[in-house]
Amino acid sequence: MCGIGATTRRQYTSPDAAPLPPGETLASVVDHLRDTVPDRPTVAVRSGDGFVEHDGRWFAAAVERCARGLIGAGIGHGDRVAVHSRTRVEFTLIDYAAWRIGAVVVPLYETSSAEQVAWILADSGARLLIAEDGELAARRAEVAARTPDVARVLVLDDGGMDTLDALGAAVRPAELDARAAEVRQDDVATIVYTSGTTGPPKGCVLTHRNLLWDAVQLGHAARDFLVPGTRTLLFLPLAHIFARVVQVTCLRAGVLIGYASDITRLTDELPRFSPDFLLAVPRVFQKVHDGARQRAVDAGRGAVFDRAAAVAERLSRERAAGRVTARTRLEHALFDRLVLARLRAALGGRVTHAVSGGAALGERLGHFFAGAGVMVLEGYGLTETTAGATINRPDALRIGTVGKPVPGASVRIADDGEVEVAGPHVFAGYHGDAAATATVMTDDGWFRTGDLGRLDGEGFLTITGRKKELLVTAAGKNVAPGPLEDGLRAHPLVSQAVVLGDARPFIAALLTVEPEAFARWVAERGRDGAQVADLVDDPELHATLQEAVDRVNATVSRAEAIRAFRILPDDFTVGVELSQKLSVRRHVVLERYADAIAAVYGP
Repeated sequence: MCGIGATTRRQYTSPDAAPLPPGETLASVVDHLRDTVPDRPTVAVRSGDGFVEHDGRWFAAAVERCARGLIGAGIGHGDRVAVHSRTRVEFTLIDYAAWRIGAVVVPLYETSSAEQVAWILADSGARLLIAEDGELAARRAEVAARTPDVARVLVLDDGGMDTLDALGAAVRPAELDARAAEVRQDDVATIVYTSGTTGPPKGCVLTHRNLLWDAVQLGHAARDFLVPGTRTLLFLPLAHIFARVVQVTCLRAGVLIGYASDITRLTDELPRFSPDFLLAVPRVFQKVHDGARQRAVDAGRGAVFDRAAAVAERLSRERAAGRVTARTRLEHALFDRLVLARLRAALGGRVTHAVSGGAALGERLGHFFAGAGVMVLEGYGLTETTAGATINRPDALRIGTVGKPVPGASVRIADDGEVEVAGPHVFAGYHGDAAATATVMTDDGWFRTGDLGRLDGEGFLTITGRKKELLVTAAGKNVAPGPLEDGLRAHPLVSQAVVLGDARPFIAALLTVEPEAFARWVAERGRDGAQVADLVDDPELHATLQEAVDRVNATVSRAEAIRAFRILPDDFTVGVELSQKLSVRRHVVLERYADAIAAVYGP
């Protein structure tokens, strides 16, 4: 681990970019799997009590059958194929089949509403929709009149892949080869719609070059653990660009991808699959920590867990500073046997590294997991930067930052503190919206991220907030809500937090309660059956959540401290207060909970 950079800089370009092989496209890996490593395990799916592995020969054959099916369905070069599904192996097969013939994949989250489906299908001009099941297909049926370009709907759980096989039966291999030969690196590979935290989703146009270049650099940066024969369990939504880049990176690097059957079954499937590394969002790591602690509390070992966590964090911080004391080594050896080894076992027993993206992880969690034997490499990026803009690396790690730019990419800090990114991973623009594209690109070709941040002297980036979400109190104090909200969510009982204070006399917060943690909280107090809505004004619940507020306030100045908070009766819902990638849609919260906000500040 690296020490603390003493200086700051305005711009940094990471050296040592890995070359992008000329002529390689996203689907080139299919030829490699079929011709070079046909027996290497490539994908694995849940079956019965375990996972069934399929090799490169199986994968290549399945992709090519699907590609012939797309041709048989009338899909041409540049045509849009929409996929409305959770993460499953068929999603990956469709991705690579479409890329094989130069088609464009438009992913939709399984949680997308009928209105969102209508917008995305119409805006993208998708000709074919592949839905996971009848329920998702029905959402398109509700808005069929507004999506006239969709000529066919296939349902995976109703023989959709068999239908593609049948459609492709008459397509000759030579025709498939001819289509594949026409695909170029600058062809569009996918249109990924933003989560809509600030308005209607915009379609980010990403090319084969965007995705492939970023995957090559990420594979290069993570070459210490992302090697042929290793395993990862994929449970992030493939509708999100982070999981898509992970998919491309792993298949190209020879990593076996296992597909979780359901994110709610992770505690069962991680030990069954035993991955070598994980890719997740911060909420998953927080839940792993909180779940381990709760199990310890239930066993009467809560104090032991807390001591083990403190020692793990201390070990990581001492390593970062370059000196580990004998006392820490001794205590860590003890608590590793008593507590930390059990946490690693819950992750499958083999995990040594993890990559976190999508939101801020937090320094405390990063040091905890590092001290527990799992190096979490936090990264940063947006759909417009093909996910991977910066990443910490095993040989260049600074916990609390989001790392350096990926090899060959550049980050700079504008005069107003906004983070700007340049490199071959920056998108080709917003689909059909040149005006919106122009607003996010500088005159010299850098992408304006909308995030605020700083670079240290060695090029490590720290994100300090969202430019549009910066709060300015009535007294003129600038406050970034992000770090406060991240700190509040670190409390086991807090699910979501929205910090308030723009043009107000002081900083306040709206809090929602984590349902599982709340159920345990009321049971421990003999108040079974109570709902959050019943206790929004309960003194004991307020006192518990005040602990989270006090802990966060200890990290900021008095002017930035949270002076009041309100408990909301319900947790936030995906598609309403939360975007599809679980980001809080601040403008929706401010509108829906205007009365609660008014109660905080008074008339």
